[in-house]
Amino acid sequence: MEKKHVETELTAVILELEARQAEEGLMLKEQFHEVYESVKPINLIKSTFKEAVASQDLREDIVNLSIGLVAGYVTKKLFQGVSDSPTKKLLGTVLQFGITTLIANNPEAIKSLGKGLFKLFNRDRDPEANIE
Repeated sequence: MEKKHVETELTAVILELEARQAEEGLMLKEQFHEVYESVKPINLIKSTFKEAVASQDLREDIVNLSIGLVAGYVTKKLFQGVSDSPTKKLLGTVLQFGITTLIANNPEAIKSLGKGLFKLFNRDRDPEANIE
C-alpha cells in the first residue's frame, strides 16, 4: 500500500518536473531568440546609433568638432586662395590643423566669442538695443 503511495507521489513529482522543464525550455528558446536578434549586425548598428543620438555630450562633441573642421578648412582656403605654391599649401594645412585643434579644444571660448559677435551685429541692426 505504501509502495503505491510512494509511486503515485513520485509520478506526480516527475510530471511536475517535466512540466517545469518544458516551461524553462520555452523560456530559454525565447531568450536565445532575443539574444540572437540583438547580436545581428544591423541591430547592433541601430542600438549604437540610438545611444549616440541620446548622448548629449557626444552630440556636443560632434558639433564642436564639426565647427572646428569647418573653421579650419575655411581658414586654409582664405589663406591659400588659388595659389599653387607648395609653401603656401603647407602653411595653409598647418594653419587648418591649428585652427581645428584650437576650436575643438576650446569650444566654450569660441561659443562666447560667437555670441558676442552676434550681439554686436544684432545691436547695429536694432536701434533700440543701443539704449542700454
